[in-house]
Parts: sequence; structure tokens; C-alpha cells
Amino acid sequence: MFKHAPAYELGRVAMAELLARHDLDPARLDQVIFGNCAQPAEAANVARVTALRAGIPERVPGFTVHRNCASGMEAVADASYRIATGAGKLVLAGGMESMSQIPLLYAPSYADWLEGLMRAKSLPRKLGAYARFRLAMLAPRIALAEGLTDLTCGLNMGQTAEVLSREFRIPREQQDEFALQSHQRAVAGRERLREEIVPMFPPPDFTMVRDDVGPRDGQTLEALAKLKPYFDRKNGTVTVGNSCQVTDGAVALLVGDEATAKTWPVPPLGRIRAFAFAGLAPSRMGLGPVYAMSRALSDAGLELADCELFEINEAFAAQVLACLHASKSDEFARAELGRERALGEIPIERLNVNGGAIALGHPVGASGARLLLTLLHELRRGGARRGIASLCVGGGQGAAFILERE
Repeated sequence: MFKHAPAYELGRVAMAELLARHDLDPARLDQVIFGNCAQPAEAANVARVTALRAGIPERVPGFTVHRNCASGMEAVADASYRIATGAGKLVLAGGMESMSQIPLLYAPSYADWLEGLMRAKSLPRKLGAYARFRLAMLAPRIALAEGLTDLTCGLNMGQTAEVLSREFRIPREQQDEFALQSHQRAVAGRERLREEIVPMFPPPDFTMVRDDVGPRDGQTLEALAKLKPYFDRKNGTVTVGNSCQVTDGAVALLVGDEATAKTWPVPPLGRIRAFAFAGLAPSRMGLGPVYAMSRALSDAGLELADCELFEINEAFAAQVLACLHASKSDEFARAELGRERALGEIPIERLNVNGGAIALGHPVGASGARLLLTLLHELRRGGARRGIASLCVGGGQGAAFILERE
């Protein structure tokens, strides 16, 4: 849908809309911090490029952060650090990603051949260079697939989900049921989600896109059951149907200190109580939310039961279900978290109430910020005070934010 819209165009729309909705003079900004993973070659430091294209004055500096799937959360965390240390009062933070435009790459042998051809000056040398050409040099490397494969453990992200499905004995049927629920909730919440969406008119036909294009109204268990395992074709349970969708998107948030927030024409959606990042084995990266939530709750002096709503990024159904199992396990808490007892049970009826990435998609540089925005809106709608948003991070990390409303 957005394959002809680069990340900096998606980000520009989000930034400009945020400033317009709040009637905010962009000259008041102290910094722009945006997450992005696959930075476009033509837009180095893509956050700065995007900010300038959005009409933010040249004097307002900007930089890009990259923590894989948590890049959007990293941007908000960096904004919070700067505000806490007095280095700023108002920061535009968020994330953006065009996974559609992650390029195909050619092998180094092709680059070497091109270099040799350009260096050849005489006709004999040029003919010799052409004679060394092999069609195999044109075999493309899929950068998206390589980026979603962990270099240290050798597993792609779907294979790490298979690791968890076996470890926690999560059957295929349960994964498909969770995926179906994600679609059903996203379809039911379409009108609510419009509060956080700005319509786009992407090229080439510039037809308006008003809603997320991933949720399927007619999704059924029968259709999901027909899909074959994708990452372990012989014995696996993880399919494209119970995995997150590869999508494009951008999210923009204003982060300010309390005095600045009180001057906004629109009341702030909430405040950051605590946040944390955690590390774990890359092959079990999907459990990252449990590690990060444990640390964030400890920092805030809270228990899991003190949170009323939960957002966990749905990288894979197996991964989220594994987190639900681990969070209520005393054994896991003692062995992995250094706790005497489990974090607690996350009620499924209060988790991802408007669906998640299986239906909505996972534009990796933006998803962390999207989870924060979605949680804040749902806290407001439901009159709830506190919630936690978390996600797993490729490479073996987790991120979690505890958000509150007055």
C-alpha cells in the first residue's frame, strides 16, 4: 500500500499532523528524536531529514536511534533522559519504517566486477572484464530477510518463535486462535484506532488510506489452519498467519516536562512512570517483554497487578503466549528474573484490546512508539489509570514502559 512512500515521507506526515493537531509552533521544540531501522541510503540521519521536510526549523536539531523493534521506544526514552537532565523541555519523538522499501542487495563479487570494468581503459581490458562476468553475480540478497536474521545465533525471528513454541509447548491451534482474536479485535476497534491515525494519500494513485490495511474482516480459524508452517516446514507451528505482518508506518509523540505540558492547548494523554530495557539470549528474544516488564515494575515500585491494561507487541502468537506463560511462572521468575515469585497473570481480556501486530502490522522502527500511543488512548477511553506497553527486540532484548494518567 505504501511501497512508493519512503520512510521520511511517512514520518513527515506523522510529524506535521501532530504539530497541527496541537497547534504547536515547531520552533518551541528542543530536539527531534526518531527511531528507524533500515535507514534509506539517500537520507542519512533520516530523523533530521524528516523533520526539515515537516517544516521544523533548521535550528532544531534531530537524530535517529536504532534499537531494532524497540527503536520507537528508544526515541521516547532518549527524550525522557534529556528532559530529566534539563537538556530540553519539549521533544518530538517517535519512529518510522518503510519495510516495503528495504532494498535487494547484490553480492560483493558484482561490485568487484563493476569496479574492474570501470577501471578498464583499453578495449582489450574491457573485453577481459566482460569475460569475467557471471550471471550468479546478479543473484540478489534480500536485505529484509537478512535483517530479520540474528547474526549471533543464526536464527531468523520466526525460528526464535519456534524455539519458544517448543519450550512452552504452545500448540498450533492456540497460536491460530490468538491470531484470529487479534484480527477480530482490530476490526471491532477500527473506529477507535482512527483517533490515532492520519489519512494518507500514497503514490502512485494517491487514493486515501484511512485505516490499517492488515485487519481482515472475514478471517477464520479454518483459513488460518490451512497455512503451512513457514520457518520450520517439517515440524513447525509458526505460520505467516500467526505472525506479525510486514508493514510500513510512522508515529509521532510529544514528550515534555510537566510545566511545558500544562501549557499545551490539549491536555497530555499521560505521563511516563518508568521504563526499562533488558537483555537475554538472542534465540529466546521473544521473552524480552517479561524481562523488561520485571525491571520496569521494580524501578517503579509496582506489581503487575497494579497495571490495568497491557500492550505486548505481537511479533508472533507463540511469542506472546510464551510471555503469558512465563509471567505467571514462579519457576521462571526464580531462574530468569531473580524474583521469588512470578510477575503475575496478564488477563487476556485486558491485553491488546484493539488487536496487535498480527493484524495491524509491525513496522519495526515505529512499533514501539505505536504501542505507547495506543495504550495512552485506551487508558483515556476506559478511564483506567495505569498500563504497561512492552515488546521483544531482535538480538535478544526487551523494552517496557509503564504509563499513567492522572
